[in-house]
Amino acid sequence: MGKLLVIIPAFNEALVIGKTIKGVRQSLKDAGVLIVNDGSSDTTGIEAKRAGATVINHPINRGLGGALGTGLYWAKERDIDCAITFDADGQHDPDDILKVLKPIHSGNADVVIGTRTKSGWNEIPWDRKIVLTLSNWLTWFLFGIKTTDSTSGLRAFNRKAIEKIQIKTDQMEVSNEFFYEIKRCGLRLEEVPIKVLYTDYSRSKGQKNSNAINVGVKLLLRLFR
Repeated sequence: MGKLLVIIPAFNEALVIGKTIKGVRQSLKDAGVLIVNDGSSDTTGIEAKRAGATVINHPINRGLGGALGTGLYWAKERDIDCAITFDADGQHDPDDILKVLKPIHSGNADVVIGTRTKSGWNEIPWDRKIVLTLSNWLTWFLFGIKTTDSTSGLRAFNRKAIEKIQIKTDQMEVSNEFFYEIKRCGLRLEEVPIKVLYTDYSRSKGQKNSNAINVGVKLLLRLFR
């Protein structure tokens, strides 16, 4: 497959980042691990380096979109053949990385989304189900793309997608923006089922339910830039 890179955006994740990196390395031994330390005020960057990852430090907290944009640009400049985005908070099972890579390896997709709804819908908290359903509908309404998990943080991109995708938003709306870019660039999309690993900690780190309207407004603004 060539050079693989796992991009992990992280903001104040010192408690779990070492464990997350260790899990990724065990599941994907030949991949590089890039931590985009997004202006953390704790020791996230130190713990990530201690765990053997490459670390890019944002001097200020830009947000999820800013961190993912930095990671994908880094991958583009270093001729990475396949990039995987992976949450820092322990919500993803590292073994699922191989699942999202399969359609890339087979040449059937340019972008793969790991969907939590096809096998773990019952494990998703009810309030997150509402936000996810609204986000999926908004993605279809704005971009004409149907997805079962528009807010999933586990994704895979081949070299073509790495080169073409241009992230312009800085915050949580980046998850929906990826679908805009998929359509704009004519990229092939597939979804594969992944596990759901919600914990009190991961829930505290994810998108706030109250932020859903703000995300929608920013997506509308993104369309007219």
